[in-house]
Amino acid sequence: MEIKNIRIAFMGTPDFATTILEGLINHGYNVVAVISQPDKEVGRKKIIEPTPVKKVALKYGINVYQPIKIRKDFSFFEEIKPDLIITCAYGQIVPQEVLDFPPYGCINVHGSLLPSYRGGAPIQRAIMNGDKKTGITIMEMIAEMDAGKMYSKAEVNIDINDTYDDLSQKLQIKGRDLLLETLPSYLDFSLKGEEQNKEKVTYAFNIKREEEKIDWYRSSLDIHNHIRGLSSNPATYTMLEDKELKVFKSKLLDIKVDGMFEPGTIAKCDKNGFIVKTLDGFIHLEEIQLQGKKRMFYKDFVNGLKENIVGKKFN
Repeated sequence: MEIKNIRIAFMGTPDFATTILEGLINHGYNVVAVISQPDKEVGRKKIIEPTPVKKVALKYGINVYQPIKIRKDFSFFEEIKPDLIITCAYGQIVPQEVLDFPPYGCINVHGSLLPSYRGGAPIQRAIMNGDKKTGITIMEMIAEMDAGKMYSKAEVNIDINDTYDDLSQKLQIKGRDLLLETLPSYLDFSLKGEEQNKEKVTYAFNIKREEEKIDWYRSSLDIHNHIRGLSSNPATYTMLEDKELKVFKSKLLDIKVDGMFEPGTIAKCDKNGFIVKTLDGFIHLEEIQLQGKKRMFYKDFVNGLKENIVGKKFN
């Protein structure tokens, strides 16, 4: 069969997967269906929004399927009849019945250098752990989470101020290019794949709510990594009296501030900086959102304050 005629079903949900999907479409691959998570309510007004991957599919006139639970609802694959399934950040465990369906198998575009960071939050975990590099792995899908053979890899550097969004953008592009480079060899069966070293496996489990809160009794670097790893969704947070303050962006500082402060204390809050004491120094909070307010830069936050909050302590 001509490679470009192979029927591909693409499974993905968030922004991260859109670049991969559009790469396939724009390079002439025959994407016959897209499977995505159900649409969700977005924003304060709780407007139902299609998933980012669904938006791309509709743009190109591709049929979209959105089962609530793929393990129970996959009969539509009989209608699609895909020769190959490609997944990228789909968000559900794909059952064995689906994995067995396409004659060319199922491959996944995963946002880490496997066997490190198997799981649903590899980008966040790499940043939060202060890693200097990560990457993309094109891998075989099997029933065990992210445990299949690896067909190709590509590294991506993580800069000290890269947020989740920054690194995600780098990885999307790298993932698209690596997939397009790998597909011809995969489809002519010349790629045998490499088994993962089980002794080097680590996991990147989804972020729990309790992990979102900032612990000010950690180092400035640890807090900075925490903030940028969870920016912009779900974002880290701290409590200012009885209100939640989300923190989206920070900057490391090598300064001294007059006075004795406990970790979590606001040492400075004016147009020149919003500075908080950490275990070993100070950190500048650059983008924040106070409960009930919009996301904003610290200067706009300061302008809207009705009282001096210097000396107050986050909890």
